[in-house]
Amino acid sequence: MKRMGMIFRAKANKALDRAEDPRETLDYSYQKQLELLQKVRRGVADVATSRKRLELQLNQLQGQSAKLEDQGRKALALGREDLAREALSRRAALQQQVSDLEVQHQTLQGEEEKLTLAAQRLQAKVDAFRTKKETIKATYTAAQAQTRIAESFSGISEEMSDVGLAIQRAEDKTAQLQARAGAIDELLASGALDDQSGLAKDDIQAELDRLSGGTDVELELQRMKAELAGGPSAQQQALEGGGAAAPQDTNPQQQSHPRFEK
Repeated sequence: MKRMGMIFRAKANKALDRAEDPRETLDYSYQKQLELLQKVRRGVADVATSRKRLELQLNQLQGQSAKLEDQGRKALALGREDLAREALSRRAALQQQVSDLEVQHQTLQGEEEKLTLAAQRLQAKVDAFRTKKETIKATYTAAQAQTRIAESFSGISEEMSDVGLAIQRAEDKTAQLQARAGAIDELLASGALDDQSGLAKDDIQAELDRLSGGTDVELELQRMKAELAGGPSAQQQALEGGGAAAPQDTNPQQQSHPRFEK
């Protein structure tokens, strides 16, 4: 199971590497940095809001403290020491609250300054990353375009490989058809495909046709020998009349002789 898991993770990692676009990754990282910067800015705004509320509370308490102090003075002027003492007691309690709020105010002010400085530094980093991101994206796009052009010229790109394979298949099919046509021509020349009816001649008829052709040649040869044996006149007559000279009658009873003439 561990081996299968390792194989699966390796194949998944390889598939992710092929699917990953560095430009998209850079844009995603930049977006995350902007989101972080926005969170820091919201934190600065929240701290500033809390600090402002404390300042308002401090102003109210300080106003109440000043009012109680004025009331104590008026009470002493009127001879009401008890009222002056009560006013001063309340003022002392307010002063304790003012002291606590001032401590919180200073703490919040320090946090606000730290967050503001962090936001400024993060803003500078985000701006620098954006510039670098755009530079890398432009360089990657240019390199990708150059690679595609080079692959197209060299014929090693995926598209050109497909075209090359299609051309190779077409050439192979063409060569196969040409070979088949040549084979059919040879069969036709040899007479193997003359009989289109599908009824092939038997071997006896083929032998009779061969002997008949040989007999005609022998007869023509005998005729030519006879013409040559008949002499020049026979040859001339054969050439002029297209046939052999007529044989002379050699019967002694039909021949005339000087001794028997009257």
